[in-house]
Amino acid sequence: MTSQTISGTGSCCTPAGTCATGAPADVQGGITTAYKVTGMTCGHCEGSIAQEISAIAGVTSVKAAAATGLVIVTSAGPLDDEAVRAAVDEAGYALAGRA
Repeated sequence: MTSQTISGTGSCCTPAGTCATGAPADVQGGITTAYKVTGMTCGHCEGSIAQEISAIAGVTSVKAAAATGLVIVTSAGPLDDEAVRAAVDEAGYALAGRA
């Protein structure tokens, strides 16, 4: 995939609104990272994970999807993967890594 810079954002996002990694772009600022989480099966799982990750400093948005196992996190700056792993563990699930 070829990445392009969207005017004014300073990001590596394509005009279609995805980053070079394939994760949804946050064109209003911040960094969007996709993580793969195992063990999610329902909306309660999604909520538990979102609540724990939202408590990490700098996180502005969390969207978890049990159907795909993906958790999309938007933050003001780069997140420490170990902090995300600890939050997912606290919620009772396992972080498989970045998607």
